[in-house]
Amino acid sequence: MTETASLTAVRADVWLWAARFFKTRSLAKQAIDGGKIAVNDAGCKPAKTVHAGDMIRITRGEERLEVEVLALSEQRGPASVAQLLYRETEASRAARDAAREQRRLIGAAGPLRRPDKQERRELRRLKDSG
Repeated sequence: MTETASLTAVRADVWLWAARFFKTRSLAKQAIDGGKIAVNDAGCKPAKTVHAGDMIRITRGEERLEVEVLALSEQRGPASVAQLLYRETEASRAARDAAREQRRLIGAAGPLRRPDKQERRELRRLKDSG
């Protein structure tokens, strides 16, 4: 991992890749170009420089994260090291937990599927009797 003291700024796409938010730098660039990343509540381009103390808002599918940049790196390291590069805000963590719980409750109803033969016969009996 590159020394954090020697770095004062890193490209946004490189930092997102090094912090393991995206598997490849190309995917990080696509997310930035697609408007899924905001640095300090402003739009972002892949070459925008990220500094320690910046706030980054990341949208990946249904997941929304807001993180503070703690350290900079141009190299992708192990996940344990990558987690030291940022800190997720409490509001972001609470919102993600609430969304996860909401998805779990919606999913508890079970997947929608067509009734099997036995269920079709039972439905037919219910409809004929009513």
